[in-house]
Amino acid sequence: MARIDVHSADEPSRRSSVWGLARVQHGVVTRAQLVECGLSGEAIEHRIRTRRLHRVHHCVYAVGRPQLTREGRWLAAVLACGPGAVLSHLSAALCWGIVGGANLRRGGPVHVTVPAGRRPRPSGVRVHRRAALDASERSARDRIPLTSPIRTMLDLAAELPAPRLERAVGVADKLGLASPDQLRLALAERRGARGVGALRALLDRESFAVTDSELERRFLPIARRAGLPLPETQAMVCGFRVDFHWPCLGLVVETDGLRYHRTASQQARDRARDQAMTEAGLVPLRFTHGQVLRQPARVEHTLRKVARRLRS
Repeated sequence: MARIDVHSADEPSRRSSVWGLARVQHGVVTRAQLVECGLSGEAIEHRIRTRRLHRVHHCVYAVGRPQLTREGRWLAAVLACGPGAVLSHLSAALCWGIVGGANLRRGGPVHVTVPAGRRPRPSGVRVHRRAALDASERSARDRIPLTSPIRTMLDLAAELPAPRLERAVGVADKLGLASPDQLRLALAERRGARGVGALRALLDRESFAVTDSELERRFLPIARRAGLPLPETQAMVCGFRVDFHWPCLGLVVETDGLRYHRTASQQARDRARDQAMTEAGLVPLRFTHGQVLRQPARVEHTLRKVARRLRS
């Protein structure tokens, strides 16, 4: 390729193409992409010296300023790991929204999965090697290559303790990314793989159901001890989304967390919901945050008595 002068007449168009690429790539570009935009090695070095390019990893640069968003940091790590690399594990779970930002320490490593034969070692990147990822295990979000939601959940199962994994399963289902049934099917196809046993144990647990909050997760074992079968969770009943529904008993239970039931408008909506259930011939029960966490025996007693009456 012919040498391109740093200050040639084509400079504005090259500058425009570089900035355009950086905009869609969260502020980062690779050296190969800069060459494709028409920049020579000399032009690239000139931009590094004048601080228009900032080295993030080997041959990966931040454009304009060194500070990157979380997405820019993720994509820079994937680009630094070369062809076939994808964001994975906890970083992919964060990108999908399956786990919250509090689960990633500030400055913690970015998780990237690469083909088994490659051994990149970018600073601040935790590299995972896998023989192959088929097409169903790869995806993209916000132009960042990453593992699919189901593959991400399987990877998380090998990394997270059971309570955090259960929360992740519930969030993935709520977001429509991976249902428990889809996860069970994926487990059947990956017998013996790392993390499969932990995830299967969670999904097969008698009291497991997808719930919307930690308070609801605390409630399910209490209901089981009271002799109730597994309920429908987050079901639509009488035009309202309810926490727990037992159609066989005509029983609806709501668990009122501190965060969502403080305002007058929410309390009025709760009363309207209870009245609609009663008009439909259902029995609505409502337990507070304090009752579920500090008076589980009392909650269990109430459920047992009400269920016995409904059965009779």
